[in-house]
Amino acid sequence: MEWYPQNPEELNKVVEEFLFQKTEFKGDIHGLIVPHAGYEFSGAIAGKAFSLLKNNKINKAVILGPSHYLGFQGIKALKKINTPFGKIKILKNDFEKLKYEHSVENQIPFLQKLNPNIEVLPLVVGEISNKESEEIAKKILNLNAVYIFSTDLSHFLPYEQAVKTDKQTIKIIEDLKKFEHINACGKFPLLIMIHLCKLKNWKPKLIEYKNSGDIIGDKNSVVGYAGFWF
Repeated sequence: MEWYPQNPEELNKVVEEFLFQKTEFKGDIHGLIVPHAGYEFSGAIAGKAFSLLKNNKINKAVILGPSHYLGFQGIKALKKINTPFGKIKILKNDFEKLKYEHSVENQIPFLQKLNPNIEVLPLVVGEISNKESEEIAKKILNLNAVYIFSTDLSHFLPYEQAVKTDKQTIKIIEDLKKFEHINACGKFPLLIMIHLCKLKNWKPKLIEYKNSGDIIGDKNSVVGYAGFWF
């Protein structure tokens, strides 16, 4: 499956369009929460979040996304990543290696556009306990990097039910509480985010929410997407 255009010129056009949406923001941004569906579905929402980083000098990024293709306990790192924009440098790490995960890789073109020389730590999160998530948060706490957490929200609910469910998830993310009630495919990366934000005294703020029904018009069975900054 192609999650975004594979032609470099076409990808550049799409990413530029998403990144240069009008967004007003002043202040320090330590990280983002962004969706990871195909760009035609959630690229504009992800791009609006990444656009807040345009005026920041970003040299390193830690990306955490859920595993869709392999069930495992703990956390792994992607071994290498190539996009139509080229190969990206991966920060040296001691995590067990994994070949592929789109929830992480779909964020790379945005980061490459912001800084072609950026270095990333691409982490894929399997099932983890609350204690493990806190230990991971402490491990990545002081990397002097921007933190990118990748998740979509509810999956395949009717439109009105999805909006109600996703509003509850958005409140959980913003309040950093009641994690056990979260409805998101990236619930384990988000658990790490909650501990990281608590340790750093950061608070996630919603940038935009939509679901696939808003984007393509089919409201019978939708997937939710949201962007946050913290």
